[in-house]
Amino acid sequence: MERDLTQWLTHLVLPVKKTDNSGVHTGITEQKEVQYIGGLFKGTLSIIDQPGDSKLESFSKQVYANTPYNKQTETLSKGLKDNPVPNIQGGKSPIKYVFYVIKENRTYDQVFGDIKEGNGDPKLCIFPEKVTPNHHALAKEFVLLDNFYVDAEVSADGHNWSMAAYATDYTEKTWPTSYGSRGGTYDYEGSRKIAYPRDGYIWDYCKRAGISYRSYGQFTTKDGATTESLIGNIATKFPPYNLDIKDIDRITAFKSDFDSLLAINAVAKFNTIRIGNDHTSGQRIGKLSPTAQVADNDLALGLLVEHISNSSIWKESAIFVLEDDAQNGPDHVDAHRSPAFVISPYTKRSSVNSTMYSTSGMLRTIELILGLPPMSQYDAAAVPMSDCFTSIPDLRPYQVKPSNVDLEQRNTAWNKSAERSQEWNFAREDAAPDLDLNEVVWKSVKGEDSVMPAPRRSAFLKLEQKKGDDD
Repeated sequence: MERDLTQWLTHLVLPVKKTDNSGVHTGITEQKEVQYIGGLFKGTLSIIDQPGDSKLESFSKQVYANTPYNKQTETLSKGLKDNPVPNIQGGKSPIKYVFYVIKENRTYDQVFGDIKEGNGDPKLCIFPEKVTPNHHALAKEFVLLDNFYVDAEVSADGHNWSMAAYATDYTEKTWPTSYGSRGGTYDYEGSRKIAYPRDGYIWDYCKRAGISYRSYGQFTTKDGATTESLIGNIATKFPPYNLDIKDIDRITAFKSDFDSLLAINAVAKFNTIRIGNDHTSGQRIGKLSPTAQVADNDLALGLLVEHISNSSIWKESAIFVLEDDAQNGPDHVDAHRSPAFVISPYTKRSSVNSTMYSTSGMLRTIELILGLPPMSQYDAAAVPMSDCFTSIPDLRPYQVKPSNVDLEQRNTAWNKSAERSQEWNFAREDAAPDLDLNEVVWKSVKGEDSVMPAPRRSAFLKLEQKKGDDD
């Protein structure tokens, strides 16, 4: 017997806490029908007869046969031989320094829908090349990835998947209630040990392997590191998450810290860098507009790559960039598809790669370069991004592209979207409802009367179909 849970899940009536303009709970709770990514999970409930031992054994064999993970994948990956990304743990790589950049909440089509070489839908593009010239230039000059998917739904599990290729049972079971305002707090970035993976995050793996590491804003607050392994390994002058601080100012802090370490030959082998203003503050009056914040994030990424690519260690470096999650935005393939970058002298320049990659696959690539073991069965089974690399380096540095929009543009129009934005808490990531925020951002670009397409959820595709065919 099967019962379809889709209708029940996608139309939850949730209690929503009312807050004032500063995000403080007013004590008033109202009922509101919402449709958010946590409620869009589709599934069925099946009740079957308990199988006998022989049938259970055959079922188990079939499950193992269908699973991409096995013990061999822990040491021998699905990568390529004689590649800058080794296909075995401990293999040699010409890449010695990894810079891992985590951004916030955009889909592929929202940014790259206008790139004709990729599988994009220009109708869904709200931050085209004019707004994101560096994103576009980096994708075109290095490699355009048009089939990359984040493993997470929201930032709660997104930052865990991004740093551990896994989110614990506690995390996956509690974030929907927290995000649905049904209880719980945001305990997912080092603030509560029950959310920690058993063997820790990638920093813990680096620590055990004797690999130097440093965090710029990831798992940090104004009070310092949120995890024990990061204590003494953070850039203290790099601002943590705060949408009122420009990402370009974060990169100024990064460059100062990076240069001081480079001068004494002490740049960490693994660096995490968080620039998250592409999250935006919606249309809240007085805050920077969504277009300005995305353009700020774009310029920051360009400045970061330019600085590293002009340094003495560029010839031994790789920069990986992803969104922690795509956060329920419109995309004609799937709401998890998002922009991602592989930037290195060893990148296959000016190429398009439609291989299905994921957050876990990017982490597997980093692990293989650094000589680390996989952190979960998910990165162990994932396809590393070896096909984005070539053994012949191209040492040309990147030249940053100037912004084409006003980075100081602020929200001034009072409308329904502004009114909705005033109610939301932007003090931490994802405190604002994801679907509502995406709609407000859409309207900020397309007009207040425009209708944002509903998020799409579909099976992952290999994208062997022709460009523009989304079936």
